[in-house]
Amino acid sequence: MTKTPETTKTAIAHGNYVRGSASKVRRVLDQIRGRSYRDALIMLEFMPYRSTDPITKVLRSAVANAEHNLGMDPSTLVISSAWANSGPVMKRYRPRAQGRAFSIKKQTCHISISVESAPAKTNTEVQN
Repeated sequence: MTKTPETTKTAIAHGNYVRGSASKVRRVLDQIRGRSYRDALIMLEFMPYRSTDPITKVLRSAVANAEHNLGMDPSTLVISSAWANSGPVMKRYRPRAQGRAFSIKKQTCHISISVESAPAKTNTEVQN
């Protein structure tokens, strides 16, 4: 008999219309992708970027979704995927010399993080 693969449960959280450019958020998401929940929180706490606050908020929401909706243990969760897409741009104008106008584009982005339970380590994996 062959074993059927277990379907992995995945919890997702979204943060929409977050102020900040998607490229600046992606550089932080690239650092935490594939890490455990605990490691990611520690990394986000000490990173010097402004985008870490909304990312932390979305990550905590994804873990809360996994814990309450799917009954997963937060200590075993791993960030399976994290991405940021650009949102709408707010356009503002500043007055400049000689009656000209200077456009300012205020970027927004949509952050999505999904977490899933890591496979349990066996005794042979732990010893090696």
